[in-house]
Amino acid sequence: MNLIRCTHAQADEILAIYNDAILNSTALYEYKPRTRETIQAWFENKAKSNYPVVGIVSDSGELMGFGSYGAFRAFPAYKYTVEHSVYVAAKFRGRGLGRRLLHEVVSCAKAQGYHTLIGVIDSQNAVSIALHENLGFQPAGTVRQSGFKFGRWLDIVLYQLILETPENPMDG
Repeated sequence: MNLIRCTHAQADEILAIYNDAILNSTALYEYKPRTRETIQAWFENKAKSNYPVVGIVSDSGELMGFGSYGAFRAFPAYKYTVEHSVYVAAKFRGRGLGRRLLHEVVSCAKAQGYHTLIGVIDSQNAVSIALHENLGFQPAGTVRQSGFKFGRWLDIVLYQLILETPENPMDG
């Protein structure tokens, strides 16, 4: 297994992982599978904003999972806060890949001078909650009945990790 920076070369595998999560879980509060065009635009936005996409590939070159972050809210004072996500392909879950990916996402955020990482997690996703807590993330609140999927109301929990970066934060 190797950590990589994902590129358009992994777009189809990322698309498959996303679509599995959309169709079979509450990890994403979306209804319709994403398209190739959606993923291409996603990659372009990540590149334009200098947000890394990290992945783990198997020894045979198969993408096992990926993680990234993006803007938390579109207001200037949130410039030091990012919302992250980590997804592991169904057949590779339970091997500690989520932990390794989230650790790498945190390392990237530190290197780029971000101060706060926010995870938005379905309140019933005990595995993701445990992962975040084990890496030092703290609960930051619950938004009740914020989504509706699979015929029921869903709550999200927010988890945050405050970093010691940046060294010299500035307004503006």
